[in-house]
Amino acid sequence: MTIPEASTVVHARAPGKINVFLKVGALQDDGYHELATAFQAVSLYEDVWASPADDFSVEFSGSIDTSGLVTDGSNLAIKAARALARKAGYRGGVRLKISKNVPIAGGMGGGSADAAATLLACDALWGTEASKDELLTIAAKLGADVPFAVTGGTAIGTGRGDQLSPALAKGQFHWVLAVAEFGMSTPGVYAELDRHRERHAQDIFPAAHQPSVDANVLQALRAGDPAMLAESMYNDLQAPALHLAPGLGRVLELGEENGALAGIISGSGPTVAFLVSDSDSALELQVALSALRVHAVRASGPVHGARLIHA
Repeated sequence: MTIPEASTVVHARAPGKINVFLKVGALQDDGYHELATAFQAVSLYEDVWASPADDFSVEFSGSIDTSGLVTDGSNLAIKAARALARKAGYRGGVRLKISKNVPIAGGMGGGSADAAATLLACDALWGTEASKDELLTIAAKLGADVPFAVTGGTAIGTGRGDQLSPALAKGQFHWVLAVAEFGMSTPGVYAELDRHRERHAQDIFPAAHQPSVDANVLQALRAGDPAMLAESMYNDLQAPALHLAPGLGRVLELGEENGALAGIISGSGPTVAFLVSDSDSALELQVALSALRVHAVRASGPVHGARLIHA
């Protein structure tokens, strides 16, 4: 394959996600867990601009504080660009500018969205012409949530969350997201889950090795019924997240006291996602939470996965 000289700026965008259902299997010998999750991509986006460079670099801006983000080779967007360059035999680099709107370390896959958008942007910039399957293979090696950020929509994730199958979802679901002023370590929350299970081994059923998504969740998504989905949302990581950050319990209470159908900690937290019945209810809840000094933003889903905006 002949790769043309890069000569422009490419803009790509990818969404954050909510785990409307997440079951975590038993701890395995390799230190990982099998997952069964229902993802929904929502209308909070990460924007990536890629331009030609001799090396790899990234800088951040956006509606949230990005001062704590790493910009060296450990950054997931840099890893994504390097992985595609290796796959394609591309010898140049890329300068990435990322505008962030998804909460950082918030359980909504913001870093994964950065990586997904970077893959599309670099593919277009370098003319590598990777197929979607090739991009998904690279994405899966970068992290469990990255393939979903590529595909978007609504999907069931199994394995470590990276083995995806599309799920039918009718209409739009409306969400209000309570954004915390702090982040949470995903490995830390999983470790707390393992400790939680050990502490309560006499009181809870052992975790399945291969969990599955509740049929009621799939039915609610197919029906486009927020009330039905509210009754079946579930997250195994919620209890350990609440143990590590007890204040999130009060946030859940405030949302449900002010009109939410249900609230759930998204992924490993600390973002709390409140499902509401329609867009008017979302606005009302956002205003109510803001009055209570909870930083709240509105979003809807499902939305498309990573896509090019300008190439």
